Amino acid sequence: MARWLIDAQNVIGSRPDGWWRDRDGAVRRLVAAVRDWAAAGGEEALVVLDAGPRELVGTEGGVQVVLAPTRGPDAGDDELVRRLAEEPDPAAVRVVTSDRRLAERARATGAEVHGAGAFRRRLDA
Repeated sequence: MARWLIDAQNVIGSRPDGWWRDRDGAVRRLVAAVRDWAAAGGEEALVVLDAGPRELVGTEGGVQVVLAPTRGPDAGDDELVRRLAEEPDPAAVRVVTSDRRLAERARATGAEVHGAGAFRRRLDA
């Protein structure tokens, strides 16, 4: 079983469904969908938030939710790469993003990269 590291904002932004009118609601919906998906498939995931409701932070089932410890451009990306570097076997990790620079950084560790839109469709299936 692979571990998934998810660039939350990238997945949220992959679908223009009005998420920008209720950013916290969009984060809550994504985290709930990831938790449901992980529970159904026995997956493990780390969801990295740039910002969002603090009550979502923590581990539930096989899903851990973290907030980037800093703010600003690439804060979530930097946290995701930091967490990826701590993985015992980065080659067994699947990183979800459509951010080209983050994808390059993840691939440099040996991780497999999946597009945010394709992952979103996986959650919706």
